[in-house]
Formats: sequence, structure tokens, C-alpha cells
Amino acid sequence: MNYPKPIFIPETISTNTLLAEMCNKEHVLELTSIYTAYQTSGRGQRGNGWESEAGANLLFSFVVYPTFLEANRQFLLSQITALALYKVLSQYTDHISIKWPNDIYWKDKKLCGTLIENDLTGTFINRSISGTGINLNQEKFVSNAPNPISLKQITHQNYDPYTILIQSMQWIAHYYTLLKSGKTNEIITSYQTVLYRKNGFYPYQDKEGIFYARICNVEENGKLILEDEKSRKRTYLFKEVSFVL
Repeated sequence: MNYPKPIFIPETISTNTLLAEMCNKEHVLELTSIYTAYQTSGRGQRGNGWESEAGANLLFSFVVYPTFLEANRQFLLSQITALALYKVLSQYTDHISIKWPNDIYWKDKKLCGTLIENDLTGTFINRSISGTGINLNQEKFVSNAPNPISLKQITHQNYDPYTILIQSMQWIAHYYTLLKSGKTNEIITSYQTVLYRKNGFYPYQDKEGIFYARICNVEENGKLILEDEKSRKRTYLFKEVSFVL
């Protein structure tokens, strides 16, 4: 599947915000992406900011129009983006995994985060903008983010953001083609296979406190199914449970 040449913006408030504004003003082709050297107000999940040293990392967003996809299946969009990033970053180092719902981890460190914003028409998704920050060349993190790491800190090599972006868009186009073709089982199976902490018992925390559990499944709607040490199944939506690192 072809995609337009990425658009470079030297600085912006947020690539997601800018791309949404572009889409609201004019017709923007599917899989159009924009990337920047610096975001003044980059956004992460849970309303968090995204720390990124100017010019050091890859910050990009892309748009698709999955009008065939029901809103209750929107987690598939999160999965295809995460799988694409997993494929790209796994070329450069081992121990890459996807931490539910869509963070990319190296061992127990966060390498990449994604924020997806969907617009609905009725019960279907009219537009989806996915914004990603990949820690590429940053050597020092100064915010209170608990566990960031960059690819350079792992491999001691420098990386070209544009090269990583092109590789990412190629894989995103690949998985989006699978989604449009109805091959959702392939996407779901691939996602489950590379999940962070997919084997064994680990600590988690919900509103009742810390407990140990193993991952049983991630449902198509994105719910995480855990089984605790008493063999009790626990079901969580995003933000209802956290990984204790």
C-alpha cells in the first residue's frame, strides 16, 4: 500500500494537533504523516506530557480513515501501530515488546509511546490520528517520567529520524492493509505474541492495591484479562490497572 511523502515541520505544538487542524481545513490523503524536530506541548497517554530534547528524537503523526471499522473495534488501530513500531525497533536491538495497550518497551524501560485520537460518525470511525514519540538519540532524560530510555542509550549508535519514520510508515501501511482486508486474526495473534510480560506472574496495581497476576488475554475491545495467584480472572480497561515496575 502506497502512502504520501512525510511532511516535515521544524517545530509545532503537537503533531496530532497540527495534523487534525490540517484535516479539518482540507482533504488530507490517507496515511499522510507529519514529523517534527520539536513539540512545545507534546501529549502522551493519561494526559501526560512527552519529554523530548529538540532534534534528538522522532515525533510523528499519521492519519487514516477507517470508515469500515466499528467504534467498539478501535483497539485494532492501536495494535497495528504498536506492531509496526515493534517491527522497526526490533531491527536494532533485542528485548523489544509491546506493553499493553501500545507502549514499546526495551526490557523494563519505555522506548516509545503512542496517542491515538479517533473521530466517530455514528457507530463507525470516521478518522483516526495516531501520534508517536520514539526516543532515538536522547542521552539524558530530566522529567519525572519513571522509566524512559532511548535507542542510543541501548546501542550507543545514532539514528536518522527520517529513516526510522519511513520504515515505520512502511510497516503501518502493511498492517493497515491487513486490517482493511479483514485479516484481523493475524493482527491480534501477532500482538499477543510480543506482549510485555506475556509469560509468568508479575506485580500490578488497581484501586484495591498491588497484586500478582499473569496475562491471560487482551480482548478485541482492548480489555486486559489477568489471572491472579488465586486463579481469579480480573478484567481491566485502560487506566484501571497499572504495571508495577
